[in-house]
Amino acid sequence: MSNYPRDSLYDLRMFLTTDYQCSYLPERRARNLVADPTATDNLLYTQLAELGFRRSGEHVYRPHCRGCTACRSLRIPVDRFQPNRSQRRLWKRNQDLQVRSLPAQFDKDHFELFARYVKARHNGAGMDPATPENYWSFVTSRWCATWLHEFRLDETLLAVAVVDRLDEGLSAVYTFFDPLQQARGLGTFAILWQIAETKRLGLPWVYLGYWIEQCNRMAYKALFTPHEVFVPERWGWTAVED
Repeated sequence: MSNYPRDSLYDLRMFLTTDYQCSYLPERRARNLVADPTATDNLLYTQLAELGFRRSGEHVYRPHCRGCTACRSLRIPVDRFQPNRSQRRLWKRNQDLQVRSLPAQFDKDHFELFARYVKARHNGAGMDPATPENYWSFVTSRWCATWLHEFRLDETLLAVAVVDRLDEGLSAVYTFFDPLQQARGLGTFAILWQIAETKRLGLPWVYLGYWIEQCNRMAYKALFTPHEVFVPERWGWTAVED
């Protein structure tokens, strides 16, 4: 934990959502604890990230489900990270890509790639059909330092990583990519790039959001080792063998 003053957190209002069907464990019901969006700024966001919270659009939230604690925040200590064999091969495979970092601003090419990705990878999951409005409200907020990192092969856009800059690290908000480029492993490569960028910036953590051990779709997150997961009110170490 950092030594940030906590007075602002003590005064922060929190709201509890109504129950809804969990999108990761469909047999369960979910609900979220949400920080007051009118009071949130980048300092509070950093403090809340250290307490296992996550951003989606204007809202910073943490699961607060009845009788279920399956969702765990996961973060990577960049100075200790050791890529496994598969990650090392994938890193080399994508060295022909160029990365350009842009402040958050709507881009038609980004949106069209997002729409193709959602249709191919998350059809029927509530994010399709994508519109410019729901895309932009999902990836950005008015108060957060969000960057869009483009991954291009020559002039062709292959992937975009939406990343928030926190005071103590980077938060991987979302990555979308060309669904025809699965062999490149662009989602994993984007995380590897963010680890390298965080280390270059001299910051300690990459936050990967929520990991659910029982959900196969999230298994890739635990392959970045070593990592910490947030268990009730503290971070603890876990590891996965190469």
